[in-house]
Amino acid sequence: MDCRQICLVTGPARSGKSEWAEALATHSGQSVIYIATSTLDPADLDWQKRVALHRDRRPPHWHLQEVPIALPEAILVATAGDCLLIDSLGTWLANLLEQDDVTWQVTLDALIASLRQTAATVILVSEETGWGVVPAYPLGRLFRDRLGTLTRQVGTVAGAVYLVVAGYAVDVKALGKEVGAGDF
Repeated sequence: MDCRQICLVTGPARSGKSEWAEALATHSGQSVIYIATSTLDPADLDWQKRVALHRDRRPPHWHLQEVPIALPEAILVATAGDCLLIDSLGTWLANLLEQDDVTWQVTLDALIASLRQTAATVILVSEETGWGVVPAYPLGRLFRDRLGTLTRQVGTVAGAVYLVVAGYAVDVKALGKEVGAGDF
C-alpha cells in the first residue's frame, strides 16, 4: 500500500473505501488527522449511526477535525509529518452545492492547489455516484456532475487512485491509462 503523498480512494456505497483509506493511514507511519466533512444533525438518527461506525473503527490516538467547508485551508496548514484522512469529498461537496458555477470553480481550484502545495500525506475518500441512472431532478444532476469532475481532478494530482468495489481495492492509476493522454 502506497499513497505517494496524495491518494484518492473511491467507490460505491458500502464497498469498503473508508476502511481501505483507514488502513492506508494506519500504515503511513505518520500522525493521522481524520478530517470529517460532515455535520451531525440531531434529528437524523441514520446519519448519526453511520458516523458512529466510522468513529468506532478509528484508533483513539487519531486526531479529529470537523471541516465541513474550509477543506483547502485545513490541507494547507498540515505539516510533513501529518497524514490527513479526508472522509468524504461527496459530503464536502454537498455542503457547498448551493455555490454558483463560478464560485464552485474557485473552490475546486483552491482544493486542487492545496493538494499540490501541501507537505502532508493526504488520503481522500470519494463516492462514485455516476454509475447509475442520470437523476431526474436538476440538483441531483448538479451533484453527480460536480462530484465526477471533483474526483477526476483530484485523481490527476494523486499518486495512487484506488477503486474499492465489493471489499477489494485496485490502484487504477497504476493499472490504467489517463483518458485524454493520447497514448493507447
